[in-house]
Amino acid sequence: MSMPLPLRTAAVFAATALLLAGCAAAPEDGGDGASGTDFCARMVTNSGGLEDRSFNQSSWEGMEQAGKDLGIDTQVLVSTGETDLGPNVELAASSGCGFILTVGYELTAATEKEAAANPDIDFAIVDETVVGDNIKSIVFDTAQASYLAGYLAAGVSKTGKVATFGGGNQPPVTLFMDGFVDGVAKYNEVHGTAVQALGWDKTIQDGTFTGDFEDVNKGKATSQNFIDQGADVILPVAGQVGEGAASAALDAGNVSIIWVDNDGYDTLPAEYRPLLLTSVLKNTGAAVIEAIGASVDGSFDNEAFIGTLDNDGVDIAPFHDQADLVSAELSAEIDGLRADIIAGTVEITSPSTPK
Repeated sequence: MSMPLPLRTAAVFAATALLLAGCAAAPEDGGDGASGTDFCARMVTNSGGLEDRSFNQSSWEGMEQAGKDLGIDTQVLVSTGETDLGPNVELAASSGCGFILTVGYELTAATEKEAAANPDIDFAIVDETVVGDNIKSIVFDTAQASYLAGYLAAGVSKTGKVATFGGGNQPPVTLFMDGFVDGVAKYNEVHGTAVQALGWDKTIQDGTFTGDFEDVNKGKATSQNFIDQGADVILPVAGQVGEGAASAALDAGNVSIIWVDNDGYDTLPAEYRPLLLTSVLKNTGAAVIEAIGASVDGSFDNEAFIGTLDNDGVDIAPFHDQADLVSAELSAEIDGLRADIIAGTVEITSPSTPK
């Protein structure tokens, strides 16, 4: 599903169009205000691909919904490697569409370049802050929600050890990890316990990373190492690699997983559902729909969207099959913390907090 190198002829463009993945044709009828217009939107994934059970997938769901709601044509260009990134954004920009969405830090340079070359096109990028007159950054203060997840993990742990790891030492990843370990620390403060958070040291901003977001085997090996050390709740912040953590937990039989970006109960294979304690959610789809709607009606601006607990941009998912592990008292404490964060009486800090 990889897209070709930069287009040089109309014939190549036509051939490439056949490789667009997940295309959603404009509805013949329907959509408020935009139905029957020539407006179209394009999305470019990072190298993790479309079905990454993470932000590419969530972003595309938002694009598809916007297409249905607004009656516009939406298509996605799938990148399967670094060599696809720049050419895919260039192709999207040359499509004649009024809105281009790119996903992830890997697409920063290409987004900046094409936005500067095409000032009449509205660009948005997910999970990265990029400055430009026609670029909207869609970012999330995930530390707020992962703080709740860390408190929860500490509250249900039977071994007194929990863990987290990332795909790479990058702000959108370490932001989750900062919130998680702070949530564990808060639980210890409140309850006088000494639950350990393995895999991340917030003070030195370093910890355990697999080095990529695609190799499931690395996720399994990393998680097995934590399990061997006694961890019974693991938060992988590593895209598809996180599925390896679920596999290791399944083998262990007594380990819970906390997913990220979307509700893993809905996106992971069904065999992992019993392992899901919760997920740290980013409401990417809603933010994408809003950005496209603004582009359609002419109100698009370059002010960053920052998802928080207060604006429902982030939160944690239901406990699903593991609800019995969460006492009514612990659940009430988490609800109280959520309210305190929204009110500003509890402040979650991280060097990676989006501005």
